Amino acid sequence: MSTPNNLPLDGVRVVEFTHMVMGPTCGMILADLGAEVIKIEPPGGDKTRKLPGLGIGFFRSFNRNKKSVVLDITTADGHAAALELIGQYDVMLENFRPGLMSQLGLDYETLAKRYPRLIYVSHKGFLPGPYEKRLALDEVVQMMGGLSYMTGPAGRPLRAGTSVNDIMGGMFGAIGVLAALRERDTTGRGQEVQSALFENCVFLSAQHMQQYSMTHEAPPPMPSRVSAWSVYDVFTLAGGEQLFIGAVSDKQFVTLCDVLQCPELAAEPQFANNALRVAARPELLARLGAILKDHRADELSPKLEENGIPYAPIMRPDQLLDDPHLRASGGLVPMETEDGGSTDVVLLPLLMGGRRPGVRQALARIGEHTEEILGRLKGRAAS
Repeated sequence: MSTPNNLPLDGVRVVEFTHMVMGPTCGMILADLGAEVIKIEPPGGDKTRKLPGLGIGFFRSFNRNKKSVVLDITTADGHAAALELIGQYDVMLENFRPGLMSQLGLDYETLAKRYPRLIYVSHKGFLPGPYEKRLALDEVVQMMGGLSYMTGPAGRPLRAGTSVNDIMGGMFGAIGVLAALRERDTTGRGQEVQSALFENCVFLSAQHMQQYSMTHEAPPPMPSRVSAWSVYDVFTLAGGEQLFIGAVSDKQFVTLCDVLQCPELAAEPQFANNALRVAARPELLARLGAILKDHRADELSPKLEENGIPYAPIMRPDQLLDDPHLRASGGLVPMETEDGGSTDVVLLPLLMGGRRPGVRQALARIGEHTEEILGRLKGRAAS
């Protein structure tokens, strides 16, 4: 479960006041890269630990490599301890509702007067502006930011199947931390970093906004789009299995027809090039569909791979736990859980010097490191 200690953020210290997904993602990225991350939990623990349904995996997915300290920051003693702790750390993370940290005297303006080197990261629904006091959720900003419109069929906006903005918002928070640390090396001063769900979602929709600026035509939802390629779709094969196949060049189309043993299809004048095939796309897809319904996915896939045709099986998240590539590339590793069990977790999707930043410690139990971390404060006061 351990990885080498010489990670790029070794020596950076982070104190985290977060819950749910966005803030914890930021903290996890920094922790995976070597920072010491202290997660402050309220008495009884972060409520994210006990979410049901689709939220049941949130805590284990986004809180590895952190230490847990229980503090009631609404009490005088807890608040005093939090203030002193923050002063010993480089970075503070928070993602609570607008105004809460100000009410507690833990906002950036207050803390910066006392700790000018502090880098303070707020994860919010919106950056400053007319919407900034609104409460936001991933689904709220997907609807506002164009993503749900582009994802669903016309008239049926559909949210993405995972917390894309929460996770990416945490990523941008971490990027802001890295930039602020670099700038502090020069200026000697910290700063506030803000990352927001809505702006994150708009960034995801930027290409479609630019498409409109260039064409003055509103882009249609993805299910209604006019594809740039003739063969770029999901096909149903024998036994009801589904396979995405993309042939995005004339050469790939000819090769696909050879693999499917229907070279006569590629020889038809109406399918001579991509532009003609796009114009005749409904007919082409119907004919390919009739051919593919008699092919087995396990027999066809190796042939597509061998001949350089892009393809993809339609996988469920549970099936990815047995994905041979994820296993072989080290993207799935075991982590000891807070109850003493073990679960496989997905690592950051990057290599650094040929290594994957991994799991260095068991998932923290509620308040497991309270005595250790708060003991530092007492020791500092005594010295």
